[in-house]
Amino acid sequence: MELYEAIEKRRTIRDFQDKPVKLEIIKRILTAGLKAPTNNHLREWEFVIVNDKNERLKILNLKDMTSYAECEKMMDSYGMTDSDQRGMYHIAMPKQFSMLYNSGCLILPFFKLREPLMHPTCLSSLNEFASIWCCIENILLAAASEGILGVTRIPMEEELNHIKNTIGHPDNYAMPCYIALGYPKEDAKLPIQKVINIEDRIHINH
Repeated sequence: MELYEAIEKRRTIRDFQDKPVKLEIIKRILTAGLKAPTNNHLREWEFVIVNDKNERLKILNLKDMTSYAECEKMMDSYGMTDSDQRGMYHIAMPKQFSMLYNSGCLILPFFKLREPLMHPTCLSSLNEFASIWCCIENILLAAASEGILGVTRIPMEEELNHIKNTIGHPDNYAMPCYIALGYPKEDAKLPIQKVINIEDRIHINH
């Protein structure tokens, strides 16, 4: 698939077919991730693939938010007023557990820490965090080129603690998000994507 076509077709999906993603495809997608730019040239990234459903149950310490009123209250507390943004959250919140559990492949990406992520001493202290997100975007684009879509979820602190206790990863590695990949259902819900006029976002020489 041509690059711009892959960018256009990459969408966040939360409804997956009951179909695993073959390991050779996952390896190809992760290899694309490893082509991303990195701050120190070492690409100190590791990937835990969790495709056994019993293991996923052990790892996923979260639940879906199925209450419409609870979702509305949360969005109000965040000051969300954009209707498209609220529509996206109404699709997303009821599937925070199910989208990860039902995906064709669940990946836990890790990056090596130089200093505590939540207590950076300067902006460049976040270089490792920024680099892993370049890797994740490559993964999502490579997946789209394979006809595979996905979703990321940034974990809450209690989820991170649970994952650390469950899989026992080294203390000097951190997980920025879950990556769930798979083949979308035909009736998968897609939020309305905001259309941005690039002319409104470009500032020449000032």
